[in-house]
Amino acid sequence: MEHVEAHYDYLLVALSYVTSVLGAFTALRLLRQEAGAMGSEKWRSLVAGALAMGGGAIWSMHFIGMLAYKMGMPVEYDIPLTLASLIVAVLVTGFGLYVVGQGPKQPGRLVLGGTVMGAGVASMHYTGMAAMRMQGTLTYDTALVSISVAIAVVASIAALWLVFHAVKMWHMIASALVMGIAVCGMHYTGMVAATMKHDPTLAVPKASGLSPEILAYIIFLVTIVILSGSWLAVGSSRAARIQRTA
Repeated sequence: MEHVEAHYDYLLVALSYVTSVLGAFTALRLLRQEAGAMGSEKWRSLVAGALAMGGGAIWSMHFIGMLAYKMGMPVEYDIPLTLASLIVAVLVTGFGLYVVGQGPKQPGRLVLGGTVMGAGVASMHYTGMAAMRMQGTLTYDTALVSISVAIAVVASIAALWLVFHAVKMWHMIASALVMGIAVCGMHYTGMVAATMKHDPTLAVPKASGLSPEILAYIIFLVTIVILSGSWLAVGSSRAARIQRTA
């Protein structure tokens, strides 16, 4: 089998970073805005934060980063596995936020929540990789895979700490920029860990009607809509709470 030399569309790489930063910033703002909320409002904030961080900062960045990876052959994505990777990203992020939220100043909770979240993020990445359907096979460098998992865990612990400690606007902006670097670092380390070999015995996937570039921009726009919707939903509940207590 012939080794496939891949390259990146750096415009899409940059877009993946921007997506991650926007998702992280939105999650930080939402969760800080709803600090001290109780009952259904607290759960609404948790869900919105998990969607913003897990779906926007992590999964959308991951998928756009996948589309930036040019292998010179048609690629399709298994829809159930791709959706599973999205669900994993949102669920593990929600779990991490919930665990740490019960005791933000307890290091044990921070480490537990961050470790589970990081392992889940890594699982999301490699599930997304497994969803690729192409005329080629993937093998992985175990050492680099381990490094990518370690980056995911450290980034998750940092993200959870920032969620509950970043207060000022410039703190949140700086934190989101750092989180974008961390999430992208995990993703692209995982991509470097992969080696692809062309396998002519496999079926050639049908070419999609959309180019990777168009699909990446659609994902970016959908992510912006979801982040905006989450912000509006939590903002409306906060306004209602303020009005009730006025």
